[in-house]
Amino acid sequence: MAVMSTESSRPRSSGEERPHSLAVAIERRVHQNPTRRAVAIDEQQLTYEELWIRSEARARQLLALGVRPGKRIGVLLPNCLEYLELIVGAARIGAVVVPMNIRFKSRELRHLICDSGMTALFTRGFIPGVVDFNVLLAESLPGIAAARPDVPLQLAEAPRLRNVVTLGEPAPFMRAEADLARFDGALPLPPPPEAPLFIMYTSGTTANPKGCIVPHRAIVSNAWSIIDQWKLSESDSWWCPLPMFHIGGVVFVMTMLIANGYYAGVSHFDADKAIAALEHSPPTIFYSLFPTITLPIIAHPRFAKLDHSRMRLMCNLAPEQMQRRIQAVVPHAPIVGAFGMTETCGTVCYGLPDDPADLRFTTCGRPLPGWQVKIVDAATHDELPVDARGEIAVRGDGLFQGYLNDPELTASRHLPDGFFLTGDIGSIDHDGLLSFHGRFKDQLKVGGENVAALEVEAFLATHPAVALAHVVGIRDEKYGEVPAAFIELKPGASATEPEIIQYCQNRIARFKVPRHVRFVTEWPMSATKIVKYRLREALEAELLGAPDARKG
Repeated sequence: MAVMSTESSRPRSSGEERPHSLAVAIERRVHQNPTRRAVAIDEQQLTYEELWIRSEARARQLLALGVRPGKRIGVLLPNCLEYLELIVGAARIGAVVVPMNIRFKSRELRHLICDSGMTALFTRGFIPGVVDFNVLLAESLPGIAAARPDVPLQLAEAPRLRNVVTLGEPAPFMRAEADLARFDGALPLPPPPEAPLFIMYTSGTTANPKGCIVPHRAIVSNAWSIIDQWKLSESDSWWCPLPMFHIGGVVFVMTMLIANGYYAGVSHFDADKAIAALEHSPPTIFYSLFPTITLPIIAHPRFAKLDHSRMRLMCNLAPEQMQRRIQAVVPHAPIVGAFGMTETCGTVCYGLPDDPADLRFTTCGRPLPGWQVKIVDAATHDELPVDARGEIAVRGDGLFQGYLNDPELTASRHLPDGFFLTGDIGSIDHDGLLSFHGRFKDQLKVGGENVAALEVEAFLATHPAVALAHVVGIRDEKYGEVPAAFIELKPGASATEPEIIQYCQNRIARFKVPRHVRFVTEWPMSATKIVKYRLREALEAELLGAPDARKG
């Protein structure tokens, strides 16, 4: 039986030596172009030299707090320059950064603090109108409320946590940044490429988030691969709104630093802020990635007036019809798809700008340099033939080291040949292009029939009034579960539940047609992804009082 796997056929660029320790790679660019602008978050920016100087100050703060190579620090902050300073400072001394999702609540934060074994935590106290971390941490760790900021913490619930540092207004149990000492000795040598750089927690669904151990090698290797794929240079600027507690929020900023380019981000996503940033510094790479971000930007009345002349590439993940809609707004900058996840420390596959539009809109492209992808049977793990659907398995330089504190899960997700089982459904065609067909956990079982949520979502996106659709399975007495659709309408458009259901009738199989349709204007979010289980829980709670509506 013929099988099909795909790997990059593009050789890595030759020439300069390529360090795979983050601090060494960035330091080289600092020496080459110290005054070049490196990064901006909202209106604030740093040059390469300023970033390097500030990261050394952070490294000395960490050392004075007792943080040594291999020790872990938590960062509970929105995107800001201080976040990046802490990452680079930790990288310089071999400390490990634990990015913390600012949308997490007390149970989730407690899990991250305890599971990671962090010894210090940096935060800002509160974000006005958004969240008060003082209250949240007190709820997460009840013993912390009685702590004194001038005495190292001793908490029964988190015995390794010794310090909580605020970069903003002081709180009763937090150490103020101004009160931190400074280590005056020589900094430790930069860590080797296999040393951990991050413990990056996946957003999770109903279980506790899992900590992915991300070494320097994985982040830097993926950065070099992206640089090669898109020929990034000092003339490129990359706009990306992803949060730094998201793998994309760190790997792409590191990519641009290693490329000697410029990265622009935002403290939090807001369409007006995004437009202002794009006006101030028109990007060459427009990396909005998710429709929940892309659609408000392209619908903004000032977007059409922007200078798009420098833009040479866009990246977005969406059904074909939406990709075509976005491409039409800036037709000269090819839109490409991608495939990646936290465990792959960023991206495995990208579409190529010179691929035909139909392929760019419907596939994830081919593997980046250093990556291999194959499709295997989910039960036997045998490799499957061309175009067959199965589980996507990947292997490459950018793969994570494993799940923190869970060697059994790590082993179960790896095949003997080193390939990692992603849990995603895909296929590979004769040309080596990967197509994504949904997630095994995102597959419905309707009366014995398998239904991929992504397939129904893609069909719903063809309705002229639909801007965005997500499908979940709702428990049903007759069929086990049935599809339910949540829909965001295009501005000015209207539709009703019966109209949407009628649109699906006789166009897709009856068992795929949504039995329930709800219209939304806001989505429950985790990082930048829509949290489907919250949609399902809300609808099931609503339907609980109307059991007849759930019968086939």
